[in-house]
Amino acid sequence: MDQVTLTADSNRALGSRASRRLRRTGNVPGVLYGLDADPVAISVDYRELRVALTTDAGLNALVTLELDGDTQLAILKDMQRDPIRQEVTHVDFIRIDASARVSVEIPILAIGDAVEVTRGEGIVDQLMYVLPVSAPATSIPPQIEVDVSEMEIGMTITVGDLPLPTGVEAEIDVDEPVVIAQITRAALVEEEVLGEGEEGEEGEEGEEAAGEGEGGDADESSEG
Repeated sequence: MDQVTLTADSNRALGSRASRRLRRTGNVPGVLYGLDADPVAISVDYRELRVALTTDAGLNALVTLELDGDTQLAILKDMQRDPIRQEVTHVDFIRIDASARVSVEIPILAIGDAVEVTRGEGIVDQLMYVLPVSAPATSIPPQIEVDVSEMEIGMTITVGDLPLPTGVEAEIDVDEPVVIAQITRAALVEEEVLGEGEEGEEGEEGEEAAGEGEGGDADESSEG
């Protein structure tokens, strides 16, 4: 589990105007809370924050905040971005106990090539991209990989099928689908068209046979 150090300042002024001024200096306003301690308004350097959150652990990296001569072990709880420029505008950190469990969302990554699904003109559709889990604070996995290479059309991989590391527990129903393998819409349409064509041919053959039978009866009657 990656752990990074980030310097925080608790002397920032409050209010939206002060926060805008702070961002112009390359800093990001935030709040540190949790563990039954009072919330603290903080600010962190934007570049340091970006480096801290681009490790293999991503947004779930353990962060040691150096604050007022002390250190606080924390994890990012919320991050707000500018809707246009996508720059981080505010961060919330929550204090954690290294010996306790935490609730986080882990990215799900589908790996492998579902050969049988492709051969059957199907697709592998990933329905869930993050999994809410409870995990030891110091053993949060960076991601969960699900291998789809053995899938066939009609198969489903559920939360209960995911290879979770020891100590990590899903916080949603284990029957929730994560990945499904299904036939494509184009292939379904093609099957329907072919089916309708076969039905039409059978109908025509039946009509021809009926017509021949009626004609033969008429001939026999006229001969009689």
